[in-house]
Amino acid sequence: MSTHETLPRASAPENGRPGDGESWQRPPAEVRYAGELAALRAADDAPRPPGWRLSLRAARRFITGDEEAGVTRKFVGNPSLVERALVTLATSRGLMLVGEPGTAKSLLSELIAAAVSGTSTLTVQGGAATTEDQIKYGWNYALLVSEGPSKRSLVPAPMLRGMAEGRIVRFEEITRCPLEVQDSLLSLLSERVVAIPELDGPDGMVFARQGFNVIATANTRDRGVNEMSAALKRRFTFETVFPIPDLDTELALVEAETTALLRRSGVTAPPERDVLEVLVTTFRELRSGAGGEGARAGRPDAVMSTAEAVAVAHAVGVRGWFLRGEPGGAADVVSCLAGTAAKDSPEDLARLRRYLEQRVKGRSGAQWKALYRARHLLDG
Repeated sequence: MSTHETLPRASAPENGRPGDGESWQRPPAEVRYAGELAALRAADDAPRPPGWRLSLRAARRFITGDEEAGVTRKFVGNPSLVERALVTLATSRGLMLVGEPGTAKSLLSELIAAAVSGTSTLTVQGGAATTEDQIKYGWNYALLVSEGPSKRSLVPAPMLRGMAEGRIVRFEEITRCPLEVQDSLLSLLSERVVAIPELDGPDGMVFARQGFNVIATANTRDRGVNEMSAALKRRFTFETVFPIPDLDTELALVEAETTALLRRSGVTAPPERDVLEVLVTTFRELRSGAGGEGARAGRPDAVMSTAEAVAVAHAVGVRGWFLRGEPGGAADVVSCLAGTAAKDSPEDLARLRRYLEQRVKGRSGAQWKALYRARHLLDG
């Protein structure tokens, strides 16, 4: 019996039951949307690529939404990007999602993996300390010492699991990994096989089953940290994930995500819409460099992304509810923004103050006026 027939299955639930993950801080997509995935599978009569749990059409509907079928929209972006990504994964090429931090690259990869494979938890988190063992396989050293290399002592890593089970593997922040670790993917993506030289016979080769592929992500701010080799780039199709273009769409997304996060944090009061509008507008203007003295002087070094806006809105709601028993207001926005703006550069606090004094000062609206009055909170 070959190794791939004896490896344990991925630990994430295949079919989430009502109540699964209720106590988890962040359940994976296949648990959060288990009902939608089950309904889509039941009604899916379109042709499926080999090894896929859903057809390409059903996977697209799962991600981009279908109101008539009761499927929520989960990714706010160009539907053609989703289509191209799915088509790529149905071929032998890996998918590389690039873009600014906070543009939902990881969310998109998670949703695609859940739709295609039924699990999104086969994930490698890239970093300076990532090793080849964390990508392919390692060993249970107690068993290794007592009985030598064997199937029992083998500890499969996400890539080996994905190949053996025919599933999508997610490789987050691949450009943060050392070059030699990145290049360990070359033979996996080309030959679709993992060699385990320590094991004899058929157990020493694990061949990729239908459905296996890789989704990698990289943010453009890390470009050049560990630039991918040309050989590895050729094995991926690159797709760029852009920031949300319009205010209304971004505001709706921030409101929905913040409401869900607050509910999980025990906050029963929903966020104030006008406070969120002030927050999202502030992020968008700072992102564009509207700090009062031109784009270069006004644009913060910190990432003023949609994901960061959600994090700040979440903190505003928690701060207001648990400290004062209210949803949180503009003064909380300034306090929480101070930690966000000062994350990468002390100069960002000065940029934020200039923005409040030059761009916010004359604006009408109770929350804008409150935001301006609270500018002193930036001084600590």
